Amino acid sequence: MSNSKNTEKAVIPAQGEPLPSWYGDLLGEVKATVSRARARAQRAVNTELVQMYWEIGHHILRRQKEEGWGTKVVARLATDLKTTFPNQRGFSRSNLMYMHLMARTWPEPIVQQPVGQLPWGHIIILVTKLKTRSELDFYALRAVQQGWSRDTLERHILQELHLTEGAADANFEATLPDGAAVARDIAKDPYRLDFLGLDKEHSERELEDALVANIVSFLTELGVGFAFVGRQYSVVIGGEEFRIDLLFYHLKLHRYVVVELKTKAPRPEHIGKLGFYVTVVDQLVRDPDRDDATLGILIGADRNRAACRIALQSSNRPLAVSSYATLPPQVQALMPSEEDLARVAQEVLDDEGGG
Repeated sequence: MSNSKNTEKAVIPAQGEPLPSWYGDLLGEVKATVSRARARAQRAVNTELVQMYWEIGHHILRRQKEEGWGTKVVARLATDLKTTFPNQRGFSRSNLMYMHLMARTWPEPIVQQPVGQLPWGHIIILVTKLKTRSELDFYALRAVQQGWSRDTLERHILQELHLTEGAADANFEATLPDGAAVARDIAKDPYRLDFLGLDKEHSERELEDALVANIVSFLTELGVGFAFVGRQYSVVIGGEEFRIDLLFYHLKLHRYVVVELKTKAPRPEHIGKLGFYVTVVDQLVRDPDRDDATLGILIGADRNRAACRIALQSSNRPLAVSSYATLPPQVQALMPSEEDLARVAQEVLDDEGGG
């Protein structure tokens, strides 16, 4: 009598047989693992490439300082490198000059800084479009944190985001002592709404219509994390209906954001009304177990800043007052189109979906 052991064997469905119900989950898990591994590999390759470019630029910069030679040496170096490494791209004279510029801009090891995590094309935009180190580091950090494409990076540079981000008048320090810095970053001044194509004498309703019709572009201008909840959002208090111009939810801050629009200069009474709407959302819409305090942003024409600041100080709700503006024609011509912005937004959604 033989001793046999019971062993489980994997059962592979024959061709044409129905797959088990759990197969879709297995396929999803494997695809996600492959996607994450590929993303890590791509980041590793990019980091090594940027590190190599920085080292080459550092060699060129050091020799130039020591020997005092000109750009002809760089041209000869480009020729010799392409001869030595015929299958290696990136050794053109112009690219070597970008490497030299990068090493001069960031003399300390590049991999220890946000810029070291960016693709080479992003770095070229940074070193050719910006001058001061503080501006370079600002855009490099934002590009890494928010996953900007090159088009988005260039658009934000053209719009001088470093001057507009967090520039709105606000009372966040007094009303949000634990989260004022983060909340301030989402309130710009001014907002660039050139994509709306409105006449100069437009009404508030036309402004609201245009923003909703171009919601992808408007969300891009608001910044990363905003989700659109509704327009003319209705709330009923004591049998009377009130309507909020635009209501958003900020996915990273876990807060509702009330946006009120004015085509004229905001007045103190408008700030009082905004505070009222913020209170309404806090009491009737917000989930206190999940959502933090609601923010309010009043966007209008240029305002009496002194009066607005006094009005903000008198409110115990977290509010900000900002403006919207258009760009000069020569700058607007360089801006990406609505199709470009929609494509970038779709790329972000695709990336998140492939997570």
